[in-house]
Formats: sequence, C-alpha cells, structure tokens
Amino acid sequence: MIGQDDFVIDLMLARGIINESILEQAKERQREEHLESTLEALQVMKVISESDVTQLLAAEYGMDAYDFESARENIPDEVIKLIPRRIAFRYEVVPISLSSGILRIAMADPTDIESLDVIRHLMKMEVEGVIASKQQIQRALDFYYGSEEGSVAEFLSDMTEVTADITIGATADVTADVSAQEDDEDAAPIIRYVSLMIIEAFRTRSSDIHLEPMEKRFRIRYRIDGVLNEVESPPKYLQNQVISRLKLMSGMDLSEHRVPQDGRIRITAMGRELDLRVSDIPTTHGESIVMRILDKSGVMLGISELGFLQDDQEIIYKILNFPDGIFLVTGPTGSGKTTSLYSFLHTLNQPTRKIITAEDPVEYELSGINQVQIASDIGLTFVTALRAMLRQAPNIIMVGEIRDTETGEIAINAALTGHLVFSTLHTNDAPSAITRLIDMHIKPFLIASSLRAVMAQRLVRRLCKQCMTPYTPTENEKEELHLTEEYLQKSNFMHGKGCTECKKGYKGRMGIYEIFILDESIEGLIYGKADASVIAKRAIEIGMHTLRQDALRKAAMGITSVQEVLRITTE
Repeated sequence: MIGQDDFVIDLMLARGIINESILEQAKERQREEHLESTLEALQVMKVISESDVTQLLAAEYGMDAYDFESARENIPDEVIKLIPRRIAFRYEVVPISLSSGILRIAMADPTDIESLDVIRHLMKMEVEGVIASKQQIQRALDFYYGSEEGSVAEFLSDMTEVTADITIGATADVTADVSAQEDDEDAAPIIRYVSLMIIEAFRTRSSDIHLEPMEKRFRIRYRIDGVLNEVESPPKYLQNQVISRLKLMSGMDLSEHRVPQDGRIRITAMGRELDLRVSDIPTTHGESIVMRILDKSGVMLGISELGFLQDDQEIIYKILNFPDGIFLVTGPTGSGKTTSLYSFLHTLNQPTRKIITAEDPVEYELSGINQVQIASDIGLTFVTALRAMLRQAPNIIMVGEIRDTETGEIAINAALTGHLVFSTLHTNDAPSAITRLIDMHIKPFLIASSLRAVMAQRLVRRLCKQCMTPYTPTENEKEELHLTEEYLQKSNFMHGKGCTECKKGYKGRMGIYEIFILDESIEGLIYGKADASVIAKRAIEIGMHTLRQDALRKAAMGITSVQEVLRITTE
C-alpha cells in the first residue's frame, strides 16, 4: 500500500512542483543526513513547507486545511475534553470546534475514514475532519493534552498520592541548593510542573498567572479575560520549590528573599514565542509571584480589531496623520494601553518614517522600530533616553510613560520641534490627563501648545457568538444606565448563557474608549487651569463619547453585555 509521503511526492510530480532531478537530490539528502523520509528532505531543502503539504492534500481531497500556529485563539477546554486524551493520541486527532452539533477534528491523514467512523461511534455525534500537518498534530496533542509527562491535574494527583503523609507546614528547607536544579533528579517533577502550568495558562488565554502563598495553602490563579480564576494548586510544601524554579528561570537572585525582584522568561508554545514578565515580592507567608504572559501576536492587531466603532476609527486615523504634537493614552494597568500604542505604531511603521520608543520594560519587539530599554540603575532614564533620541532625528517617538515633570517637559519640547509623540498616563478618564499634567507642574501654555488629543480606555469582555441570546435589562439596570423605552426598542441587548466555546458566556475582550481632539475652547480652559469636570463637559460638547457611553453603544449592538458595562464603567 502506498504511504502518504509517497502519495504527496507523486502529487508534486504530477503538478510540476518538483521534477525527477529535484527528487533525486532529495533522496541523496535523505541518505546523507539520515532523514526519515524523502518528503522531510524536500522540506529541509525548502522546496515545500509543512503548510504547503497540508494545502496540497486538502485540495486533493476537497477538505479544509487547518493551521494551529496561525489560529488567532486557542481551542477551548470544553472542546478538547470532548475527546479523551487516550483516544486523541491513539487516532492522532485534535478536536478544534463544536458548532450546530458537528464536532470538527484536525487529522493528518485524510484517507483515515476508519478513525472518523470510530470517533463518531464513541462520541455519539456528527464528526467532520479537516487536514493539518502531522508535525502540528503532534505539537497540538502535547500542548492541549500534555505530553507523555502528563497534565497539571495528573501531576498534582500523582504528587498527592506519593506524598500524602507529608504535613502541610513542611516548607522550611526545600530550597537548600537550587543552583543545580537542572541536574537534580528530585527537581524534575517541579521543572515539569512549572512548564505545564505556563502552557496551561497560555492555552486557556490567560493574561497572567498569580502564585500566592497563603497561611495554609499555596494558591494559583489565572486571569482570563480580565477575571481571576482559581485553578487546582500544588500542596503547600511545594511552594518554595516552585517559587525557586521560577526565580531561576527568570534570572533572579535565588538567595534574596527580602526585597522585590523582576525578571523575564522566554518560552515557545505551539510554535509561538512567549515572553513572561515576572514580578516577585515578599509577603507574610512567602514570596508571591505574578507572571504576565506577553503574546506578540496580540499586538499585531489592526486598529479595526481593537474595538473602535466607525466614528472613533476616523478620529484615530485623523490623529495618526498629525505631523507633530502629543497623543496621550490613559487608563489603569492592564487596560490595553500598550496594545493600542503598538497597533498605532504598527500602522505608522513605514520605510519612510523613523520611529524610536523608550520603554520600561520593552514588552514586545517590533520589527523596523528602534526600541530603547530604560535602565535606571545605569543612568538610562526616560529623560536621558529622550534627550539622546532627539539627536537621532526621528519622525515619531513613543515614551512608555510620563512619570515626572522633566520627562513631560522634554516630551512636550519634542512635540513642539516637529515630532509626533505618543505616551501614557495613569488617569481615570481622558480629560483628567490635562489636570494631571498641570499637577506635575508642567506649564499650561506648553500643554495647550503641544497636546493634540487624549484617549482613555478600558477592556470589556466580548459575548460568545455561539451562545448569546436576546436580553432585556432589569429595572435597576435601566435606572442605572438611564435607558428609555425608545432606546431599548432600537437596541439589540444580548446575554451569554455559557457553552463549550466560551468562559461563562464570554470569549475574548475588546476596548472601550473616550477620545477627544483639543480645540481652541479646550486650550482656553487649559490656560485657565480649569477643573477636569469642566474640561470633560466641554469635550462631550465637541463630540467625545464617555467610556460608559461607548460601552453602552457596544452593549446595544450585542457585542458585550449590560453587566459588563456596569462592572467596568462609572457614570
């Protein structure tokens, strides 16, 4: 019987992708490098890629092709759980979605009808196959089900069985010598657990991982779509070993337990490079660690994908076309400011423009942009970086954050000398950014002359498209949001019931925004050092939607829920 690799080679010959000469070269390469197959040799020679083979088979068999690595989102846990680990590995299939009662599974061999029939029978549901490369299937099986080393749950179950007789408080000397952890057989389970924990967090679309020592337990929580969810945690006696492993991976000082430390971990999961920003702080019951997961694909979103409605998109494009001035983005930590700024820079990043950023830290590396990592311990502060950057003749500058008067004044001078400057501030709304700059003792005339626009933002959860249903707001919600009957009749409020595709009715997040471009009237208010409430009133008069108004617009369109509007915004 002809094998799949031979079949693919025959297809390539028939379609003129390769000729006999190239085939002979590939066979020679296979012999020289002891490769498993001629097809693998062709891939090593870059004649054809993994993706090309998948597309070729998909076209031949009239099936859809699936690329795990370019998929925007991870497969929900509920879908993965539909096919048990043993069956997934035995038949080399990965469930990817469930819609209208049809389970779609990715498989490497399109001729394996028998496996489809068996899975239909076992799952008691209709099954549809799509084609993915064998290598991607193997990586996905390891990623979603855990490799031969197992999953987090299996690891914790094994550890509980093996060490059930160890008392909860036994944490004293477990970090005796962690410098040799990589070679210590006793540390192998901890190394495996930490790796599995990070991969599971990424798989569940978590933005960060919280490891928190309590008095009698060691709590692990993942933040998913902005909400913390507690997950199964290791026993208390493993606390110090897990913390030490993470400190070792992130380059922290293992012997220091009294002062906060910061570090960074870089790993690869499902073909994606992930950076984890690690923060360690001493607490009453041990060291607490928070790891922020930075997925580069998240900052390559277009402006339309961030959640701007049409009118706000037009304002943003108008701002990005300004030749000079400052554009401030405000909001608390975790509100998506960095993602927005990087998306703006990505839009502006052209060979005709020189862009320099000063960041602390550089969260994502952007191709074609000069990024400066602030290092205050050696004197490379925002101020010194900004001064040096101006000598590089940039067109566009991004300052990670305006933290003090000196940084603010240099950023303003850069804007006044013909540069377009982006930066962030920590304020609750857009108009407060102006009063914040005045409070930092920056002269009002400098602010009025240089500040072009301000945007405040938050993140709200998106409703799951698979399970959202029409919703009528309660009387309390109507009163809180000032909803009239006329407004309700024109709206399409929805609510998520929760399904296999989502997390309690929500899947993913989007931004809500309030944006205004300064005009002469607002410049006059700045000169007069007006209160933020007065500036806000004037900004609304000239067309600014408040955060609540923008969130309510999106709820009325069925994108988010009334509950999210009330949870995230204030009147």
